[in-house]
Amino acid sequence: MGIPKSKLAIHRVAVVQTAPVMFDIERTLEKVADLTSQAAGKGAKLVVFPEATLSAYPKGATFGSFLGGRTLEGRDLFRAYWESASELPGPTSDRLSEIARKNGVNLVIGIIERDGGTLYCTVAHFSETGEFLGYRRKLMPTGIERLTWGFGDASNLKVYDTSVGRVGSVICWENYMPLFRTAMYQQNIQIYCAPTLDERDSWLASMRHVAVEGRCFVLNACQVTQQSDFPDDMVSHFLGDPDAFVSRGASCIIDPFGNYLVQPVYDKEDILVADIDMADIVRGKFDLDVVGHYSRPDLFQLKIDTRPQLPNVHLRSVDPMSLDKNSPPVTEMEIDHAR
Repeated sequence: MGIPKSKLAIHRVAVVQTAPVMFDIERTLEKVADLTSQAAGKGAKLVVFPEATLSAYPKGATFGSFLGGRTLEGRDLFRAYWESASELPGPTSDRLSEIARKNGVNLVIGIIERDGGTLYCTVAHFSETGEFLGYRRKLMPTGIERLTWGFGDASNLKVYDTSVGRVGSVICWENYMPLFRTAMYQQNIQIYCAPTLDERDSWLASMRHVAVEGRCFVLNACQVTQQSDFPDDMVSHFLGDPDAFVSRGASCIIDPFGNYLVQPVYDKEDILVADIDMADIVRGKFDLDVVGHYSRPDLFQLKIDTRPQLPNVHLRSVDPMSLDKNSPPVTEMEIDHAR
C-alpha cells in the first residue's frame, strides 16, 4: 500500500504574447477575442494577456516632454492615448466579460484605464462565467510612466477565487516591491500573473525568484512589438528599421520550484500553454511558506492601508458618544475629525 495519490486538480493555463493595435480599442478587442478563442481551443481555462494590451504601451515615446516644458505634439499624443483608453466598468469590460463567458475561460488582461483626465495602467479579472471580478491600478508607475499614468491604491489589492485556483496579478515592476509581493502571498495566491513589458534576463530571474519565494505558479505575459506597430509620426527613442523589435516578448510559465514549464518565447506572437499541478504548491510549501512557518511575525509585520485614496474626502463631525445601532456607519477618520 503506497502513499495516496493527490486529489488536487491539474489545470491548463495559457499566456498570450501579442501586440495591441496601437491606440485602436475596437480592433484590439477583436484581436483579444480571436486569441482568447484560440487559447480556449487548446484547452486553457485561464488566459493571461500582457500589460497595457488595451490598447497601447507606446514604448519609446517621449510625449514631447522635457524638464520645464511640453510640446504640442506630445500633448496630442496624450490626447490619442486618452481617447483609446477605457472607463471601468464600461463598454470595454462588458465586451471582455462576453469574451470570457463565450469561451468559458478566466481572463486576466492589462488595460489602460481613464478616469476623468487621468490614465491608469490597470489589470482586470473576469471569471469563466463572464463575471467582472474586479480591477486594480498599478501602484507605482516606473520612470517616465509617471508622466502619463496616475498611481493606484491598495483598496482592491485582491486575489480572486476562481475555477482554476486563487489568481492574482502584479504589474511589471510592482514585482520589485517586496512588501507588495508579501501582501499577495498573504492572500494565498496560487497563480501569480505578471503582465509586463520587461523582457530582460534580469526580469526572468526575478520571475523565477517570485515563483520560488511564493511557492506559486508564475504566468509572465509580455508584449511583442516592432517599430512598425507604432504610428509613423510618433516621436520615439527607437528609430530606424521598421522591422526592429521594440519589445521581444520573453513570456513564460514557471512552476513553484522556479522551473520553466514553458521556456521564454522571443520575437513572435504566440500562445503558451501548460498544465499546472496544484499539488506542486503544497509540495513546495513543505519547506518554504513565507507567510506561514517560514515567517517571523513577532519580528516583522506588514500593515496595509486598504482605504481608497481619494483626492476629496468629505468629513462630518461625529460625537462617538451619540452613536447608537441606528446611526449610519462612521469611519475612524470622522471620529478623529470630531475630536
